[in-house]
Amino acid sequence: MDILKKIQDHREQAEELKWEGTFAEYLELLKEQPYLAQSAHSRVYNMVKDAGVVEEHDHKKFKFFDDDIYGLDEAMEKLVEEYFHPAARRLDVRKRILLLMGPVSGGKSTLVNLLKRGLEKYSYTDRGAVFAIKGCPMHEDPLHLIPNHMREEFHEHYGIRIEGSLSPLNTMRVEKEYSGRIEDVLVERIFFSEDKRTGIGTFSPSDPKSQDIADLTGSIDFSTIAKYGSESDPRAYRFDGELNKANRGIMEFQEMLKCDEKFLWHLLSLTQEGNFKAGRFALISADELIIAHTNEAEYRSFIANKKNEALHSRMIVMPVPYNLKVSQEERIYEKMIRESDIRDVHIAPHTLRVAAMFTILTRLKDSKKASIDVLKKMRLYDGEILEGFSDVDVEELKKEFSDEGMSGIDPRYVINRISSTIIKKELTSINALDVLRSLKDGLSSHASISSDDKDRYLDFISLARKEYDEIAKKEVQKAFVYSYEESAITLMDNYLDNVEAYCNKAKLRDPLTGEELNPDERLMRSIEEQIGVSENAKKAFREEILIRISAYARKGKKFDYQSHERLREAIQKKLFADLKDVVKITTSTKTPDERQLKKINEVVATLVDEHGYNSSSANELLKYVGSLLNR
Repeated sequence: MDILKKIQDHREQAEELKWEGTFAEYLELLKEQPYLAQSAHSRVYNMVKDAGVVEEHDHKKFKFFDDDIYGLDEAMEKLVEEYFHPAARRLDVRKRILLLMGPVSGGKSTLVNLLKRGLEKYSYTDRGAVFAIKGCPMHEDPLHLIPNHMREEFHEHYGIRIEGSLSPLNTMRVEKEYSGRIEDVLVERIFFSEDKRTGIGTFSPSDPKSQDIADLTGSIDFSTIAKYGSESDPRAYRFDGELNKANRGIMEFQEMLKCDEKFLWHLLSLTQEGNFKAGRFALISADELIIAHTNEAEYRSFIANKKNEALHSRMIVMPVPYNLKVSQEERIYEKMIRESDIRDVHIAPHTLRVAAMFTILTRLKDSKKASIDVLKKMRLYDGEILEGFSDVDVEELKKEFSDEGMSGIDPRYVINRISSTIIKKELTSINALDVLRSLKDGLSSHASISSDDKDRYLDFISLARKEYDEIAKKEVQKAFVYSYEESAITLMDNYLDNVEAYCNKAKLRDPLTGEELNPDERLMRSIEEQIGVSENAKKAFREEILIRISAYARKGKKFDYQSHERLREAIQKKLFADLKDVVKITTSTKTPDERQLKKINEVVATLVDEHGYNSSSANELLKYVGSLLNR
């Protein structure tokens, strides 16, 4: 990639998108593109919506969040549908501070950064274009130039509502620079940038004794007072506070509830009336989405204080819990590893999945339903199909606890333990057992884990270990069966011959003696039992297989080993059960003979080529499974 060429292309694109004209010319643009005058809330909502929406099972999935927020589709749907959407439609929620509340490392900061970076990119698109009065430090909406008495008529003609008053600085500029001719006021297209403090502001609390309210609202420029003669002259004021610079876009309050009260009270007027007090001026209008985040403990402390009732009533609290899906938790770890210096270390297949199982188990609450244990709940939440449970059952489980996912182990702990294992032992390859061992060792040094939680978490590590044992055996099973592929195909063909005879109430003919034989019930049941097909269900299962074979034949396709997932699994399990002794001997013998060594090499090669292991992790897996089978 030619990075300099990319930078040049971006610079040229930005130059092409620049626009400057008079207010009269801007009004002509609005006639054709009225969406250019959208509010900050509307712009954020359209940004999210324009990225794509997928509707499935009465839920909406917003693609905007796909690459950065994992497993929180329902929380994101609630955020968009209950805050961004109604706020974009000018309903009352736009007059509320959006407070994201959730556990540490749960994705709150990631979500806010995603919105900020998204808004920067969106301002370069036609739909996200933003225009402002040229030379205004607050990037003021040009429509504020329209006098109040003409705004109703403007709305009838353009279909656009105008909110907010012209700022003191621009009021003076219109008179002094343009002689009151608002149609001549210059307007330009602006592009949001947090780095350049255009349309995106960030406020982070620090020592209350040293932090000044000017950080939010700007301050007097004392060096210009002699020039302009008064502190109340807007030209003597620096409109460079975070609230000034965030106008038209997003204002982020980091750890909002840690802020001193004097900073929070400024938000009361801004949220409810759309303006704030700065210097010796009238209230200054601002159109910005205020988004803050905090943890649950601080939030509970905040609402317990009666003095905070006024501010609390102006908040919309959106819980951002931990992800509760194992597959999505894996994606979180993969992303964190890609962004780290341990990305070159070989991580054996299923390692991150087993770590994710442990993590998710710590976040789940025990269901009150006797038929649901925590492992079943984990599988159902991850979308696995379990016999006897439906989507309705999953929805009911999710409604059982409103605060599920607000506690437990966070992703950073897992990545820290993986990193610690690699660095301390100077490993170039790690597996699930290495990670589980490290997670266990780290519990005693985790400051926020109580002794009761520690005991629970140790139990979850044991559960995750048992799950890994089954995964490991299945992985080796697949590799061995792959090496015995011809045996698997022969076994399946034999089973299908018997099923066809059974369903058609026919006899089989012995290929050697020519004798007519009844279908081999014992063979069929030995295979079907591997996947839990009961005696009562065997007829339906066999008929389903026959229907599938007929469907393939009608389409001119051959029914083979890969054509039926459950049957393939049954064949693999049956063959592996028959080969179990071979596996035990092959993997556990210290001095394998030439035939055994050849078989080990074949299985290792299969694990490396087909399943993503390297030679080291493949050999470790074989030894471990051998020890499991010998217990």
